[in-house]
Amino acid sequence: MPMSGTRLDLKGLKCPLPVLRTRKALRRLSPGDLLIVECTDPLAPIDIAHLARELGGAIEHSSESGGVHVFHIRA
Repeated sequence: MPMSGTRLDLKGLKCPLPVLRTRKALRRLSPGDLLIVECTDPLAPIDIAHLARELGGAIEHSSESGGVHVFHIRA
């Protein structure tokens, strides 16, 4: 089953831009909506996890392949 949700392509951006743009996108979503974030910043796994906890969201899935980190965050 494909995952549908709001997709945010942040590949090529460096800290702190990925987390700032993810925060902005999460604030626009309704509770229960899915945000799919793709980024290449090596600090993203730490920063995105902290952000999700801070905003009360949940990371349902995360993966890394070829230097691209993908996060599925439920608002």
